Amino acid sequence: MARIGLTAERLTQAGAELADEVGFDQVTVSALARQFDVKVASLYSHLKNSQDLRTKIALLALEELADRCAAALAGRAGKDALTAFANVYRDYAREHPGRYTAAQLRLDDETAAASAGVRHAQMTRAILRGYDLAEPDQTHAVRLLGSVFHGYVSLESAGGFSHSAPNSQESWSRPKYVQYAGLRPARREHAPDAAPSPTEIHQKRPRPGPVPPRDRPEPPPARPAGATEEPAPLNDTTDRLAP
Repeated sequence: MARIGLTAERLTQAGAELADEVGFDQVTVSALARQFDVKVASLYSHLKNSQDLRTKIALLALEELADRCAAALAGRAGKDALTAFANVYRDYAREHPGRYTAAQLRLDDETAAASAGVRHAQMTRAILRGYDLAEPDQTHAVRLLGSVFHGYVSLESAGGFSHSAPNSQESWSRPKYVQYAGLRPARREHAPDAAPSPTEIHQKRPRPGPVPPRDRPEPPPARPAGATEEPAPLNDTTDRLAP
């Protein structure tokens, strides 16, 4: 018989908190039963097994993370939105290390399609609308950005940056996600009366064509070898000798 007060939602929340304390891989139905000081059998009215518990924690983590991302992205676009998006992932991983690990759990196709993971992909693609990307490049960028965020956070949490200078916060404060993903902003469309930027003016300035050579008199033909110089003919009016 199910213990009064225990529900799947309460057990999932407790499991998430336990994951943050001892690590996601240590969360089992038995560990949760000890947490509530009940028999393991009493939890099977709400959970199928330990894998079911971990899946529920993963879904909870994805939902929490998606809600945070949506709040952080409100009113932002472009690089500003991308930086805010990345900061949410890092902050969540530092505050809830067990849940962050849970969010990486591989789900079956049906469960994944119904999870908040879909929202994460949609938000990432919404950010990338500000960049000059068409498919399949947009999908490549989504994957690459996720790899950059998760890779940095995972290495940082494992202490990978703790033995060298500068500190990891300084590195994180210099976001280069756009360059890493090979992104470039989409062309800005001006209103009819908007002034173009100096860069656009420079790009639209016509380039001068080749300068035509100046008119030069053609040099006299070369004299054959051994030829003697002939006297120039007299001009009928100016070069004729007077009698």
